[in-house]
Formats: sequence, C-alpha cells, structure tokens
Amino acid sequence: MLNTRETIIQRNLDFWLTCTTFLKVIGRKGTSLGETIALNNTYSTIKTCQSTNRMSLPNETINPWKTLKSEVVYDNKWIQVRHEDVINPSGGEGIYGVVHYKNKAIGVIPIDSEGYTYLVGQYRYPLDEYSWEIPEGGGPMDEDPIEGAKRELLEETGLIAAKWTKIARVHLSNSVGDEEGFLYIAEELTQAQAEPEDTEQLHVRKILLTDAIEMVMRSEITDSLSVMGLLKIARLRGI
Repeated sequence: MLNTRETIIQRNLDFWLTCTTFLKVIGRKGTSLGETIALNNTYSTIKTCQSTNRMSLPNETINPWKTLKSEVVYDNKWIQVRHEDVINPSGGEGIYGVVHYKNKAIGVIPIDSEGYTYLVGQYRYPLDEYSWEIPEGGGPMDEDPIEGAKRELLEETGLIAAKWTKIARVHLSNSVGDEEGFLYIAEELTQAQAEPEDTEQLHVRKILLTDAIEMVMRSEITDSLSVMGLLKIARLRGI
C-alpha cells in the first residue's frame, strides 16, 4: 500500500504521462474521428488531474511530525545527539535519532587566474580513508559564513582572496542531522602562510579546476560539500 508521499508522486507521474500522450496526439496531422473522441476524453482527464494534483500537493509550511519526548543522549563541543519519541506523518508512533551540529559547514573553491583550484588532502577518522576535498571547515552559528570561509581558506591553503561569490546553501545529511552548509568561490588570490589546526595533517594540491571536477565524476572525491561545490561550479561555468 502506497504511503502519502508515494501517492502524491504517483499522481503527478500519471498526470504528466497523460499530458504527454495528449500533446503527442494533438501534434499529429490527420487525426482520425476516433482519436478526436479520445482527445476529448483525455482533455477532460487532464483538467481533472490538474485540479486533483493542485489539491494533493503538500503544504510545505506545516510540519506533519509531532515530538512526544526528547532526550539528549550525547553532547560535546561539536555535536549533540537526541533520542526522540515521535508521531510520524502517517500517525504512527516511532523513534528518531537526531544529530544537532553546533557549527555551520563552510566550503571554498579557490580559482586562480589560470583556471587552477586547490584541494586539501587529509585522513578522515570516521571513514578510515584518505580524502581529497575543497578547503572547508566549521564556522560559529552567530558568525557570517563568509568570515568562516576566509578563515578556512587561509588556515588550510595560505590563500587570501579579494573576490568572493556565494554559490550555494545546502544541508549535508538531512535524514539524521541538521547540519547546514555554505559554499563560496574565491578568486583574485594571493599566497600567504597556511595556519592549520593542531589536529590537522594537511596536504595541499594545486590542480586544474576541470581535473578536480573529473575527480568527482570518477568518485575520487566523495566528500559531500566538495562534490556539491565542484558540480555547482561546473554547471555555472558550463564545464
């Protein structure tokens, strides 16, 4: 049995399939009498579907979830984990584990005048894997993300940018956490001294922007903030 979300998706799919059939037939020359009658019936169906689909679209301002109980089960400087008893959108009781992040995620794609960017490599403890990423880090909730972007770029690469462009606001894992991320392009670069944190063992790699995007396509870059940022630039710049 379909749930509410699946039902809405199916209705919309049925609606667009009906519209596609209607437009294909009406675009042909020499439509027969039988096809004309079918067209009249199809048109009526489309009008009905339009009305039905408008009514079945979700109200994006109303939260269908209800929290019955919330308990903090883990807490440190960076994250907080809550166990919650809930009523789900279908009306059933359930549980939810929520990871609350205490900082914003900030990523920067530096691009120099020759079309090169800079990747940062480090070993990621949770994954037990080495990871190539764009310069990135966390910024306080009460700070403008652009300030965190400038700080992370300098700390990890030693670069200072005169031109900044915000290209995206994203959520990194919204099924379990509330982490919010911001992505920037940094241009008109000058080299200064890197200032990595004590917990970081970083390697900086200068690479053509097009090659970095190809690394994403080959799944050699898997960090979500890096993937989103590089693919967004590829779309914006027609790469």
